[in-house]
Amino acid sequence: MNVLSCSINTLQGLYDISVVEVGQHFYWQIGDFQVHSQVLITSWVVIAILLGSTTIAVRNPQTIPTGGQNFFEYVLEFIRDVSKTQIGEEYGPWVPFIGTMFLFIFVSNWSGALLPWKIIQLPHGELAAPMNDINTTVALALLTSVAYFYVGLKKKELGYFVKYIQPSPILLPINILEDFTKPLSIRF
Repeated sequence: MNVLSCSINTLQGLYDISVVEVGQHFYWQIGDFQVHSQVLITSWVVIAILLGSTTIAVRNPQTIPTGGQNFFEYVLEFIRDVSKTQIGEEYGPWVPFIGTMFLFIFVSNWSGALLPWKIIQLPHGELAAPMNDINTTVALALLTSVAYFYVGLKKKELGYFVKYIQPSPILLPINILEDFTKPLSIRF
């Protein structure tokens, strides 16, 4: 009974820590959800930059690319090479996912370095790059993990779970931890 109450107290302590905030933040209330609007605003700016630049660069495609089209073809080739290196010969269907993740993270990080977010005044808090918030990083990591497990289950169906008890069932926790951390260790 004493161990159970200690575990409950530990979980309560972790929950209490999860609501700690550093600095002031600007939130929107949408229904029952509280949305961190600073991150949402800057994420949409990054998405607009990506969509706008690609639309302008490839609005009139040429057989022999020049300027922006040439740049974006180079970026696509780079993303294909990275995908092929990490995934192998079956990389084709994953180029859009990996490319989207790569470009969003790349432009988000550079927007934090180049754009003067702090000069835009908000009622509370200040704007910052999307990757400045841990929630954005966690969301992208979860998307990657879900995609990883989806492919494993699609290829091997329920046989996918056999690998967790190989070579010994004692290694089950370590094998599960390895699968959750593997997407975090892949570098671009």
